[in-house]
Parts: sequence; C-alpha cells; structure tokens
Amino acid sequence: MSELDNLQKADGKEEIKKSNSDQDIAANPESIDLKEDAPTTDTLIADHSDKPISKITASEEKTTEAEHPTENETEAPKGDASIAEGQENQPQKNEDDDLINEIDESNAEDAEDEGNKDRHKIEVKEYDKMSLEALANELEKLVKSEKIQAIKKHVDTINAEFKTKFNALIEEKKEDFLNDGGNEIDFFYSSPVQSRFKTAYKEYRNKIHDHYKNLENNFKQNLADKLEIIEELKGLINVEENINTTYKHFKELQERWRKTGPIPRDKYNNAWNSYHHHVEIFYDFLHLNRDLRDLDFKHNLEKKLLIIERAEELAKDDDIMRAFRELQELHKMWKEELGPVGKEHRETIWARFKNATKIINDKRQVYYQHIDKIHENNLEKKLQIIAAIEAINNEKIVSHSLWQKKIKEIEALREAFFNAGKVPIKVNEETWSKFKTAVRIFNKHKNAFYKNLKKEQYDNLQKKLELIKIAEDNKDNEDKEATTALMKKIQNDWKKIGHVPRKDSDKIWKQFKAACNHYFDNMHASKNAANKVVLDAFNKKYELLDSLKTLKISDDKDKNLATITDIIAQWNSFGRVPNDKRYIEGKFNKILDELFSSTKVDKNEIELIKFENKLEDLNSEDNTRNLDNERSFIRKKIDELKGQINQLENNLQFFTNVKEDNPLVKEVHNNIKEHKNNLDLWKTKLSKIKELY
Repeated sequence: MSELDNLQKADGKEEIKKSNSDQDIAANPESIDLKEDAPTTDTLIADHSDKPISKITASEEKTTEAEHPTENETEAPKGDASIAEGQENQPQKNEDDDLINEIDESNAEDAEDEGNKDRHKIEVKEYDKMSLEALANELEKLVKSEKIQAIKKHVDTINAEFKTKFNALIEEKKEDFLNDGGNEIDFFYSSPVQSRFKTAYKEYRNKIHDHYKNLENNFKQNLADKLEIIEELKGLINVEENINTTYKHFKELQERWRKTGPIPRDKYNNAWNSYHHHVEIFYDFLHLNRDLRDLDFKHNLEKKLLIIERAEELAKDDDIMRAFRELQELHKMWKEELGPVGKEHRETIWARFKNATKIINDKRQVYYQHIDKIHENNLEKKLQIIAAIEAINNEKIVSHSLWQKKIKEIEALREAFFNAGKVPIKVNEETWSKFKTAVRIFNKHKNAFYKNLKKEQYDNLQKKLELIKIAEDNKDNEDKEATTALMKKIQNDWKKIGHVPRKDSDKIWKQFKAACNHYFDNMHASKNAANKVVLDAFNKKYELLDSLKTLKISDDKDKNLATITDIIAQWNSFGRVPNDKRYIEGKFNKILDELFSSTKVDKNEIELIKFENKLEDLNSEDNTRNLDNERSFIRKKIDELKGQINQLENNLQFFTNVKEDNPLVKEVHNNIKEHKNNLDLWKTKLSKIKELY
C-alpha cells in the first residue's frame, strides 16, 4: 500500500491497530535499543561529524514545515507506528501537557503561514482610537509596505473599526438629512476617505487571494515531494550498499525533508508521523553500528541542552510575550529538527525543558491577568462615560446656548470613550452598542430641538423680510418726519425678532442695513444742507439786528411804518435760524417794540404787523403743526374773550335804576369795548392763519 493511500485512510479517521513494538515506540520515541555489536568505522564517524551549535535562538535552524501533531491528534498510517516526538515518557495528560499542546497548535498555524516571521514585527496600534482618515492611511501603508500574509489580523481589526465608525457617521448624517425635511429614500452619503479605504481594502483582498492561491499550489507540490522522501526512506533498509553510503543518503533525505516547504494542514499529521516512523525504523536498521547511533544521540543531546539553556534564559526575560514567542520556536526546533537522545538523559532534559516552559507560561498568565485587570478598569471607565451621556439625555435643554454647551460635553465624552482603551472581548460589542445608543438618543433630542428651532427661525426670516420691504419702499421718502419715525420703529422691531437660519442671516442683515443707511444718509445730507442755510440766515439776521441799534425814527408816521415794514420783510426773507439760535427772534421782537413805541401807529395795527411777522416765521419752518398750534391758541383766546364779554354784559343787568354816568357802570362799558376790540384783533389774526391754509 502506498503512503498516499495510508494518508487518505488516516484522514478518514480509520482506526489502526498497532503491533506491540509500534506501541512501545509511540509511547517512548527514544526507547529504540540498538544492538551493541555493530561495527564502527572512521568513515561513518567522519560522515556524521556535524558541528554542535554554540547558541540556539528563535531564528536559527527554523524550518517552514507545516503544523505538527499534538498528543491527541497523532494517528499513524496503517502498518506504521505513531511517534509522539517531544512527549517522552509522559503516560498521563496533565496541565503541563495542555500548555505543550497549546504551543504545538500555535506552531502548527505558523508552519502554514510563511509570513509568521514578520507578523510579530508589525506594530499593533490602538486602532480603536484612530479617526477614519488615520485608519485609511494605516491600511494603505500596510498593504503597500508589508507582506500580505503578515497583516491579516491588522487589516481585520482596521476594517472592523472603520465600518463601525463610518456607520455611526452615516447614522448621524441621515438623522440630520431627515430633520432637514429630506425623504429617507433619497438619502445618500459618501466621502473621499471611504473611497480610499475601499480601494486599499480591495487591493488587499486581491493580493491575499493571489497569495493563498500560490500557497495552495505550493502545498500540493510539497506534499508530493515529502511523500517521495518517505518512499525513499522505506527503500533504504533494502538497499545493498555500504552502510556509510546509506547513512549519507539518509542524512540527505533528512535535509531535503527540512527544506521542503509547508503541506496542506489536513495532510500534515499523517505525513509527519509516517516520516518519523520510518526514521525510527532506519535507526533500528543501524543497530549494526552503535557508534554511529551514539554519535547521533550525542549530537541531539548537545543541541537540546542548548535549547534548554536558551529557554531558561528566556524564563528571566522581562518581555514575557517576546519570550513566549521564542519559546514556541524552541519547541518547534525540539520536535521537528532534532532526533532522540540517550535513554539515560531523556527524562532529565525533558523535565528541565518543561520546567522552563512552565515558568515562562506562569509569567505569561500573570501578564494576561494584568491585562485583564486593565481591560476591566477600561470597561468601568467606559460605562461611567455612557452613564454620563445618559444623564445628559435626561436633562431638559431648552436654549441654543445650553445645547451648544452640551454638544461640547458630549464631544469630550466621545473622545474620552475612544481614548479609554480596550475592554474585555466578551463585552466589547455590548459596550459599543450601549455607547452608540446613548449618543444616538442625544443626537435625536438635539435634532428635534433644532428642527423646531429651524421652524421658528424660518418664521423669523419671513418677519425680517417684511421689514426689509418696508425699509426699501421708504428709503427715498421725502417726508422726513414720518419716515424717520418709521425707520426707527422697524429697527427696534428687527432687534426684537429672534434668530434666522444661519445661511440667510448675513444676507438679509446687509440688505436691511443698506436700506436704512440709504435713508439716513440722505436725511443727514439734507440736514447738513439745511443747517448751512439756517446758519447763513442767522448770520444775516445778526448783522441786521446789529444795524437796527443805530436806526433813527422820524416824525413821519407813514414813513416810519414803511421803514419798520421793510425791516420785517427783510428779516423774514432770511429764513429760519438753527433751533439753538432762535433767541435772536426774541431780540428782534424787542427792538420792534421799541421802534413801534416811538411811532404813532395804532396798537392793533402794530399787533397785526408783528403777528404777520410771526406767521412768516412759522410758515417758513415747513411744519404745519406749529400753524395748527397757533390756530388753536387764537381760537381759545377768541372763546375766552367772548365769554368775558358775555359775563360783563350780564353784569350790567344787575345795575338797575343806575345812571349811565355811574363810574362803576362806565368801567364795565369800557371793559366791554376793550374786549370787543381785542376780539376783533384776534379774529383778524385767525382769518390771516386761514389764508395760509
């Protein structure tokens, strides 16, 4: 039966019965007792004089053979003995065996991964703390600069983190989109960083696919090569040739086996067991030459002692993870590269090696316990952060300023959450889900507030647009008094209206401000022009007033009246004076009184002349309110005089049987006459005002 047939049967887990000798070999692979009467030759010794290694490290004599079997996995092909190499004299499985199995299984994985030498050299960064941009950069860097088979765990972690964070971003963008009035079916969001990440990840997938496709082809060829080596091993014991030549051929086959690359994992156990079984048979065949066997035992012992010494050094290393990784390499060398040692040394060296292994593993367990404690502390921190976010969610936030404050608090809590470090794997998803839920609730409340706020802001926008229309419609109005009051009112109304959407705020403010400024600039320009005119009027009136101090009045009544009338007309022609200089009008009226007193003009006539002068001044102010006030005052005086006249006439009725020349009666008649003259004067004034209307 061929070795390939044996492998196929073993793959089907066919139960194989072993001979007693085979079982002995499987239980104790170094128990083969070669006969002592074997001849020795110098040639044989010379052919096997390998130089002993001076120092064993994790990188020396390491092969890329596929995974080796654990104690429970060992199953030999039919007719072959199973050799559990490295498990010398260990009849019962215990805690130490579990550790050895763990190391063996890890080495089995590494054997099929040609990039394992580089895998541990790539820095494992805190991907959970990275931004989307940083994650994309890291993925691009790994795919471009590292061996594709060495970055799988890194890429998987980066991909998971990117998906989680990008999905959270999409959820926020979607909520904002819906709150702005969008339809869910229309929502779409993408970003340049997402495109970059997808491109880099696609490149990784293509490279890893090509890598494993090549590996698969290599594995098949390597399997065929190793099966061929096993067949050649079988044939060594049937070859009739010099033992030296046969042994040299055996060593060449061993070297070819070590140099042959990995084979399919599901074929490895049986191939490895079959190979070592036939190696042991060959050693049994060498019973004719005990010196050769002892030399091999010595050579293997020297190398295994160096391995033990290196393991004991690693037991003192403070970098426990590095020490454990190198320990795995030492176990692989012990099991796959070295043969048996003398029976008297087997238990001793294996015990030493296991003891060093246990020390390193104990330190590793302490390290893991420390890491677990750190992860538990990180979990506590993250749960406190989640509780803080939930507490904010329960607050009643009713103003924009308060929401802005809470948004900053949430951002700080988010940052603290991402910086808190890793948590135990078993609660990682649950913790992340709680965090996302808490943040999502906050965003939901925030978006609901700003959705209502946007409606209010839209209403405010409409109100302000109405004020803008009023301002623009009246910016060129010539009715300064009414328009100025209107402009001041709409400016106050603008201040009372709340916020508008930010995108419209600057635009409408500039539009409103431009309309108001246009009006007030025109008004100020008109005032400045008017101020110059009234100031000129004041200067002219001041000069005229100064000249009147030297005016001479003649005895000619008509001439004096004409002179005074001309002076009044000239005074009125100058126009209005500034409000703060209207005192000059009082001075002018005082001089007029002095001029009139020096003439023989009728008192009422003088009053009318002065009144006409006053009307000229009132009418020149372009303010009907002053004329209205004057008209109301005259009507009031007329009513008062009428009342006084009626009262005096009623009083005369009480004087019965009293002569007309009675002094008291004469005084009443004189008062009535004077009041009627005044009444006529005020009526004349009223008629003159009506003429102006």
